[in-house]
Amino acid sequence: MKLVVLFLAFAAVVKAAELPPAATRPVDFAREVAPIFREHCLACHGPEKQKSDYRLDVRDTAMKGGESGEKAIVPGRSADSPLIQFVAGLDADTLMPPKKSEKARLTAEQVGVLRAWIDQGAMWPDNLAGAKDPRDWWSLRPLVRSENRNSIDALIRAKLAEKNLAPSPEADRRTLIRRLSFDLTGLPPSPEEVDAFIADRDPLAYEKLVERLLASPRYGERWARHWLDVVHFGETHGYDKDQPRPNAWPYRDYVIRAFNDDKPFARFVQEQIAGDVLFPNTADGIEALGFIAAGPWDLIGHAEVPETKIDGKIARHLDRDDMVSNTINTFCSLTVHCAQCHNHKFDPIPQEDYYALQAVFAAVDRADKTYDLDPAIAAQRAGLLAKQRELKSKKESLDADLAKTGGRLAALLDRLIDEGTRGPEAGERVEFGWHSGIEAKRDVVKWVQVDLGAAVPVEEIVIAACHDSFNNIGAGFGFPVRFKIEVSDDEKFASGVTVLDDQTGADVPNPGVAPRRIAARKTARYIRVTATKLAPRMNDFIFALAELQALDKTGRNLALGAVVTSLDSIEAPTRWGRANLTDGYYYGGIAKLAPEPLAALKRQRDDALAKSTQPALRDDLTAAMRALADADAALAKLPAPRTAYVGAVFRGSGNFTGTGAAGGKPRPIFLLPRGDVTKPGKTEIVPGALTALGLPARFDAAAPESERRAALARWLTDEKNPLTWRSIVNRVWQYHFGRGLVDSSNDFGHMGQLPSHPDLLDWLACEFRDGGGSFKKLHRLIVTSATYRQASTVEGRGAKVEGEILDANNSLLWRMNPRKLEAEAVRDSILAVAGKLDLTMGGRSFQDFVVTHPEHSPHYEYQLADPENPALHRRSIYRFLVRSQQQPFMSALDCADPSMLVDKRNQTLTPLQALAQLNNQLALAMAKHFAARVERDGGDPAAKITRAFRIALQRNPDAGELSALTAYAAQHGLANTCRVITNLNEFAFVE
Repeated sequence: MKLVVLFLAFAAVVKAAELPPAATRPVDFAREVAPIFREHCLACHGPEKQKSDYRLDVRDTAMKGGESGEKAIVPGRSADSPLIQFVAGLDADTLMPPKKSEKARLTAEQVGVLRAWIDQGAMWPDNLAGAKDPRDWWSLRPLVRSENRNSIDALIRAKLAEKNLAPSPEADRRTLIRRLSFDLTGLPPSPEEVDAFIADRDPLAYEKLVERLLASPRYGERWARHWLDVVHFGETHGYDKDQPRPNAWPYRDYVIRAFNDDKPFARFVQEQIAGDVLFPNTADGIEALGFIAAGPWDLIGHAEVPETKIDGKIARHLDRDDMVSNTINTFCSLTVHCAQCHNHKFDPIPQEDYYALQAVFAAVDRADKTYDLDPAIAAQRAGLLAKQRELKSKKESLDADLAKTGGRLAALLDRLIDEGTRGPEAGERVEFGWHSGIEAKRDVVKWVQVDLGAAVPVEEIVIAACHDSFNNIGAGFGFPVRFKIEVSDDEKFASGVTVLDDQTGADVPNPGVAPRRIAARKTARYIRVTATKLAPRMNDFIFALAELQALDKTGRNLALGAVVTSLDSIEAPTRWGRANLTDGYYYGGIAKLAPEPLAALKRQRDDALAKSTQPALRDDLTAAMRALADADAALAKLPAPRTAYVGAVFRGSGNFTGTGAAGGKPRPIFLLPRGDVTKPGKTEIVPGALTALGLPARFDAAAPESERRAALARWLTDEKNPLTWRSIVNRVWQYHFGRGLVDSSNDFGHMGQLPSHPDLLDWLACEFRDGGGSFKKLHRLIVTSATYRQASTVEGRGAKVEGEILDANNSLLWRMNPRKLEAEAVRDSILAVAGKLDLTMGGRSFQDFVVTHPEHSPHYEYQLADPENPALHRRSIYRFLVRSQQQPFMSALDCADPSMLVDKRNQTLTPLQALAQLNNQLALAMAKHFAARVERDGGDPAAKITRAFRIALQRNPDAGELSALTAYAAQHGLANTCRVITNLNEFAFVE
């Protein structure tokens, strides 16, 4: 042991002896050291790049060292400082700057300056220290509960006292009930409710009002709207086609229900990330997964481009990015998506953290998922579906066994005979045909061929084009522009080839669905159709056929059930597949048959049965088909399941189809330098979360997919995760006061705002976390505070000191902030005062538009909707949200864009808003109903104006208002007067 120590000491002496000597004069950091760092080091270890997680522009990080964990600078001991050893070039493998930067190499004199600086104590002035360690940031530090101050008012007033400010007096009761009603329910109070509250002398009248409003089902509708803004919930996919999502609404209803039931926040979070895993067999556990699928989705990139193509990879990368961004932005208020191309420039989020989060969602796809609300029905359906899958598998196996004996052909003929006897089922069949791979160029050669099993005499060949009702594509879909039809006994068509139809010299008109007949009169085993010029699709090209028949002299189809091969194929059963090319089905080809062709099919069936050498297998197949029919019938008798559009995993359950692999196997995730999907890293990324919080941030890569999301859900709701608890209480505070304690509620990072009241933020977060995560408790705590009940007038006490207004933007809350109502609250109020608001809860969204061109890229025509239609009079929370074409009236009133994560609504004041509120079709229609309501109450003109004023503004008009409006009504009518009243600023603001 002593020898080892002596050897290491000797090695250190040798190393020191090899170093350039330290300068013998005093060294100044600013004048001599900082310029060396700037010129030679910061390109790789500065604000733009931090190779090896090391930077030399920040004192704390420079001293600590990088990813190795070894101190880079040891004050007083330059020879032992790795920084000096690197720049001196003692080890060629760790030479800094690297060999390729020869011009940037430090001279012996510069190394000596650095040595002297370190030997002299490595003094680094505070004014040049740079930023602190980015991990040492307020939002990433553990929550600290203030022990000395334990209420909102105490913490607010302490801050006011620092500025010699005093709080404002309490607002009057009419202001308070109006403020509370809009805050907690989004609707105005009735005049009768205002009168009752003002007259109530109970010392707890205000608290009783709070409880009544929190218990109202309108509360969940109001606060769900805020949440849906944050998670960018929409009911169309977005992107260019912007197709509708008819089953997105269950997530909206889940959020409303969660707020009304006061669901604990931890469970609320966990259900939205992993409800199907942590809370199986519950409706909430399924519907909450709409959170993962809430954002835009590239229909073309997922449904029409395979995952193997670059565009398909990009689409799925961006899809996971949306899931990751939505999760971390919503629950943690961090801009994690900035790290998909490089380490986050400002926050301590390395790229590996970002891709670890992508790995969590690597098996997730967005799609419709069916489910049952009744657990007993769900269990029954699950059993029947399992039996159905088992029987289908058995049938496929028997089919395969019978394929060589004619039994499979007999079964197929039985089906054709059945349909030929009774005629086709209503609607178009889904067995459309065969579809080649997609190509960017039209002159790529594609082929498909049929094996007749033996060389047989073929009299005629018939090919039929596809008919696709999807997106109004229509007849002739994919039929080649140029092609040829050949026969041969050689499977590879290398010899003995006869060309029966050569259409390669000129373009062939699209035949629609009319079958093309080609005389053959040849004996052959293989038939091949080769496309030399593909058919156009959208911005690409394909080859598709619905059916190929080989007829003998009797008209029998020799190709029925034959094996099909091709250069490539889009296998997307039951819609597309090679087997569809010889299954006997094509558009217009299945009809009720006349006796003669029906008899021909029966003879062909009997021949196939006669050739079958395994009657026992046929019997087993018949039994399996009967059992499968019984299972189908039992499923049909069950109540129809519900369907929700969610982000979930396809585990082969039969009730979910995504674009990924079945079985729930996650896609491998690799770090993408510069976000380039074509240049993935070599090491698969382990699923995990953010490392900056000090919590365990890597999950078990070998665990099943479900555990990845469950682990993330637990990480998010860990009581030691300060981001989650700070983020949510800040959001709630913002919706009550118009601005958060942190004004950048979606960014708690270095580029966001600092908290105005950090102690209060932490106290609220601890109260919320430790109090069971009850939203209603949090609301109660906030709205019963004296801070919330303050008047909003500028003349609040202490607002001015020697004539100067202090804290002009009211960040310290010396008064209440007057706020403009959101678009939904304005619209709902217009309906409410007109007496037309329909308070029916839940269910499918109403559509305040008419859809034109629905099959391809729908046009959402709002101007065609009838404002008198009662279906459109529900609360705005139930309005169908279109991403690409927003409702003009709502958009003018600063409604949230559902394509974006909206943490805070814009509050603008524009002439367009006044014009919209005055002239919009809904405003015009409701003004008439408002006037009719007032007319029914009776009274003279002044009484009617007073009644209208009380309904809309919850107060009586003053003498001047009454006089002006009475005169206006006499000249322009009561309906126009009601339009004026609902267009007043007071109608659209709360104080």
